[in-house]
Amino acid sequence: MTKDRKNKQRVADPEVPTQIKNPDLVRERRRHIIDSTVTLFITHGYHKTTTRMIAKAAGFSIGSLYEYVSSKEDLLYLVCKTIHEEVQKAVEEALADNTGDKAVLARVLRRYFKVCDNMADHILLMYQVTQFLPKKWQERVLTNELNITDIFITTLNQMSGKNNFPVLDDEIVNLVGHNISVLGQMWAFRRWHLQKQFTIEQYTAIQTDFILGLIF
Repeated sequence: MTKDRKNKQRVADPEVPTQIKNPDLVRERRRHIIDSTVTLFITHGYHKTTTRMIAKAAGFSIGSLYEYVSSKEDLLYLVCKTIHEEVQKAVEEALADNTGDKAVLARVLRRYFKVCDNMADHILLMYQVTQFLPKKWQERVLTNELNITDIFITTLNQMSGKNNFPVLDDEIVNLVGHNISVLGQMWAFRRWHLQKQFTIEQYTAIQTDFILGLIF
């Protein structure tokens, strides 16, 4: 390792250090690596996929890859983190015009289910492979999974009692938050069957009516 490389400051996610100083470049390159990794893990399996295969698929040298991640465990954690970030971004955009009524919640659900459709392979992989990770990584993945549910719990609490939205108690908020999270991910798990009967738009409409029915 050269002296310059040794002196590069590690920035971005403190749990997955990088040798690159530019955080925007780190996010862009890591997302490309993550998407390439998901395809390989699904095609070849987690254990048979090597970092050299990942580097080749992503168009990196093995040395360049290690500037962004240090292991397959790093990549799986980043898959989970990316799912959380995409969900959070979608919900925040949907809440930009938050009038507190059920139309806003319906918009949140549409955006979330769309993310689950777009990232179905990522979500499926997260659940298939997490069991192979060391305990500390399993705990981090679980935390990120609960963070996704917390996005919906927080959203429901913010809407509760505003305008035409009913006041919700903590138990209902918690239950509905988990229902939203699981129903979105169910599309990823059961897409192989559900797509025979529903489009993602039809699935979203049916599940939205179900969730709204729990509240209104």
